[in-house]
Amino acid sequence: MKILILGSGGREYSIGRAIANEEQEHELFYMPGNGATSSLGTNINITDYNALATWAQEKEIDLTIVGPEGPLVDGVVDIFKANGLTIFGPSQAAAQLEGSKVYMKNFLAKYNIPTARYIETASIEEAFKFTDTLTAPIVVKADGLCGGKGVIIAQNHDEAKVAISEMLSGKSFGDAGLKVIVEEFLDGYELSMFAVCDGDDYILLQAAQDHKRLLDNDEGPNTGGMGAYAPTPLVDELLYQKVKDRVICPTLEGMKKEGAPFEGVLFIGIMVVNGEPITLEFNVRFGDPECEILMPLMTSSVSDMFYKASTNKLSEIKVEFSSQYAVGVVMASENYPYKSSTPAEIILDDVHHEIIEKYTHISYAGVSEEEGVLYADGGRVLVCVGLGDTIKEARDRAYLRCGQVHFAGKKFRTDIAYQAL
Repeated sequence: MKILILGSGGREYSIGRAIANEEQEHELFYMPGNGATSSLGTNINITDYNALATWAQEKEIDLTIVGPEGPLVDGVVDIFKANGLTIFGPSQAAAQLEGSKVYMKNFLAKYNIPTARYIETASIEEAFKFTDTLTAPIVVKADGLCGGKGVIIAQNHDEAKVAISEMLSGKSFGDAGLKVIVEEFLDGYELSMFAVCDGDDYILLQAAQDHKRLLDNDEGPNTGGMGAYAPTPLVDELLYQKVKDRVICPTLEGMKKEGAPFEGVLFIGIMVVNGEPITLEFNVRFGDPECEILMPLMTSSVSDMFYKASTNKLSEIKVEFSSQYAVGVVMASENYPYKSSTPAEIILDDVHHEIIEKYTHISYAGVSEEEGVLYADGGRVLVCVGLGDTIKEARDRAYLRCGQVHFAGKKFRTDIAYQAL
């Protein structure tokens, strides 16, 4: 198949890597890709979605996979489908589950999907009044897309009110914060679950846990994610079943009733409170870095799963997973997440150790390439992934790989997967 992948991060790199490693031959294209995706396929730069759809028709692209949320919320799927192209991802209407936190929370309430008590409002008075009914900590969310950073966990009422004021004034997140959600803080443990959906059917992938804070011991600011592991031993069959019955099935039924059947990846942020799954949020694409650890655990065809999901034929396939565990450790640039960093050359040690060669790899994200040399461009640069028969073995191997990657100012957490260990 000829496959086009939209996006430029580690998530998109890892999807392409999994497809490239399949037994059948595929020709891969990336828009725009990064400095390392050119080793997997051809990078192109056509930013207008109508022009991109025309290019895909002329190139006879069999399948397009959308990685990030931006193009989905902007309606790229609708444009491609209108041009008779097969594309994996939700419609613009269905992408509102991530594009608007207000839409998402109201959807959860309408279809009786368990979620935290909340108010959505553009009124500072209403928000303050509801805040006073809650016990700290208090969660404040901007309505729109904020690159994974639009959620504040305020430790007291004053902090919550400052966050509300700054969002509603446009100071914090511009137009994305002109409506806010204030909700109760749930005390439990967090999980990332991913359902690949075709509008009617779904396949639930293995549950993962990611690490949002910048520093060890979950300290420092929130980031896009500093590492992840899967599958997590904190989930048993009973919990999986509860998520299917209480979250995924009513969501798919509800979206059909809303006239926007959900196709693509439904990323469910779950908080488990006393054994019960409560929905924190929906995203409409794979998490990053969760995608980097889920892809290498799939032993059945990744391209077939995406294609069948895009053509309403998920019921025809069985997705299979390795019995191993995967741990991914994010390496970030010097000034992440505060500001941009100066590009730094990436130097990789030669791999002489058979274990590292066989059970680890790197998924590249914030990198560029010049005359055969890779540079760390800032942000989250790459993910070192380790596989093993236990979480500890996978974690140790991921860190062995980290030791072989060098660039000025590199930083990473040393305690990924500590929850399970």
